[in-house]
Amino acid sequence: MNDMKWNYSIGIDEVGRGPLAGPITLAALCLPAKFRPIRFDFPIKDSKQMTEDRRNVVFKILNDLKDEGKINFSVTHIKHISIDKYGITKCTQNGIKRCLKKLEIKPADTRILLDGALHAPEEFNNQKTIIRGDEKVKIIALASIVAKVSRDKRMINLAKKFPQYGFDCHKGYGTKMHKKAIKKYGLSEIHRRTFIK
Repeated sequence: MNDMKWNYSIGIDEVGRGPLAGPITLAALCLPAKFRPIRFDFPIKDSKQMTEDRRNVVFKILNDLKDEGKINFSVTHIKHISIDKYGITKCTQNGIKRCLKKLEIKPADTRILLDGALHAPEEFNNQKTIIRGDEKVKIIALASIVAKVSRDKRMINLAKKFPQYGFDCHKGYGTKMHKKAIKKYGLSEIHRRTFIK
């Protein structure tokens, strides 16, 4: 996961591409090249393949390491309004830019590993996109966990404002429960209009 040719390695992933409501969330996890690999009591996988309890354990460990100044990560939520206006691809690109800007790192010092079809801005020359990277590369898997836990928390908070939709249960994805609520109550202000026929 670490490579001494660079001062930092960054993993980037997103969650929330498919839901009918709420934001798409991107996370960038930054590890110093000299940082020793993080040990966990269980295998680290793509966030979708882990239980909520395990994701929360990982997130707490990462958050504690961040508070200690040993690692860094950033999270960006792109709202439903932007998704409807600009589309998922452009919003994802903007989210990556925002995450990297928050980390305040120099492109020449950094290697970036991204999941799926994601790409960092061109000035980051040392970047590599890996298909199913969240399953194959630990730093991307950790970024996916940060993104997933952060987005889930956002949706749980939004459920308090819109309790009739059950966002705390399905996190905005198109479950039977969610679709039934849409038919009964109509669309809320956080639904993605372009995703709902």
